[in-house]
Amino acid sequence: MQAFWNISIVPRLDISPPSFSFITDIFDTNETASGFVQGIIDEIPLPEWAIYLLAILAVIVILLLVLCVCICCCKHRRKKRQKKQQEALVKLKQSSGQTNTEQVQLGTKEVQFATKQQRGKLLYSLEFDPTLSELKVGVKQASSLKAMDLGGSSDPYVKVYILPEKNKTCETRVLKNTLNATFNETFNFQMSKTTLVESTAVLQVFDFDRFSKHEIIGELRLKLSQVDWNHVLEEWRDLREPTNEEEENLGEICFSLRYVPISSTLTVIILEAKNLKSTDLNGSSDPYVKMQLALDKRKWKKKKSTIKKNTLDPYYNEAFTFKVTLEQIRRVNLVISVWDHDSMTPNDPTGKIFLGCDAPGNQLRHWADMLANPRRPVAQWHTLLSPEQVNAALPLKKKIPFANVEKVHLLRELASK
Repeated sequence: MQAFWNISIVPRLDISPPSFSFITDIFDTNETASGFVQGIIDEIPLPEWAIYLLAILAVIVILLLVLCVCICCCKHRRKKRQKKQQEALVKLKQSSGQTNTEQVQLGTKEVQFATKQQRGKLLYSLEFDPTLSELKVGVKQASSLKAMDLGGSSDPYVKVYILPEKNKTCETRVLKNTLNATFNETFNFQMSKTTLVESTAVLQVFDFDRFSKHEIIGELRLKLSQVDWNHVLEEWRDLREPTNEEEENLGEICFSLRYVPISSTLTVIILEAKNLKSTDLNGSSDPYVKMQLALDKRKWKKKKSTIKKNTLDPYYNEAFTFKVTLEQIRRVNLVISVWDHDSMTPNDPTGKIFLGCDAPGNQLRHWADMLANPRRPVAQWHTLLSPEQVNAALPLKKKIPFANVEKVHLLRELASK
């Protein structure tokens, strides 16, 4: 009996370990790429460290460009969001039955109100004495002032003057690092009743900065014809955005003062000026600076700087020394004026400033800082005023001979003894 066996052939599975030839190929490719890159680096005629430095700088530039694009996109989105909010506000107001004119007026009032609140308030007083023909302007307090410094504070002071003459400008002291200042200072202005009702009192709050232009925080303009002079007026009022309608930009000047008592020397260093008034037809100027000492309001000594051609932002860095005794320094005023040089016509001053015992505000403060810090130069920027305003505030008499000045001082000393 023959037996039959069913034999099924099963294919053999290859369970041998996987081949790692593809990994070897990857490493070969990387080596080829690195060799290619190294070949490019070798062909560049620069040291290897310089090439890597340039590559790092390129990456930084690309990152900065990406950052700028992101910032622009964010600003664009913010504007779109604000626009949508405004449109929604307009629709809401329209649904409440307001006309377009009312909406615009309401929006303007809201902006003005926000601006007022942001700039702060000022407490002032007004009093007129008809017997003395004298107007008294009191600067009491300031509250919730706008922060002008990076630290979230300000260095406020108040400037007071009367329009339209503006022949006298008064300033309070500077209070450091505060948004709620207490001044309690009063300034007197001589004027008749007729002039009073035609005038406007201007109170401007500034943020003091020694090394740059003082920024204005806000102002009040008070029509004196609308005041009831039967009693003293004292009230708080919101500061408004400054208009500066009567302001003429005459430029700024930076200089330093140093007084050495032992050698009796006053050193004035004229550093620079900027944004000067153009006097030539081409819109430029040829400025130079003149310094004049006035002793007891009499012209005494003077010096001048070099002339800088065709510029409204001259740089001088020139030092001038005056002999002034310790007894004289208390009675001296320094007048600094900017002139435009012209060979064909007489030279005229384009702006002035004066410091000393009779100076107001920032000028007096600069002078006091010099006296309080002997042998050390004290620099500060000043805004130039009109020559008429300075001449009215400091009327100088004719110059007298130096010998006569010494005689007068000797007689005063003998009389005091």
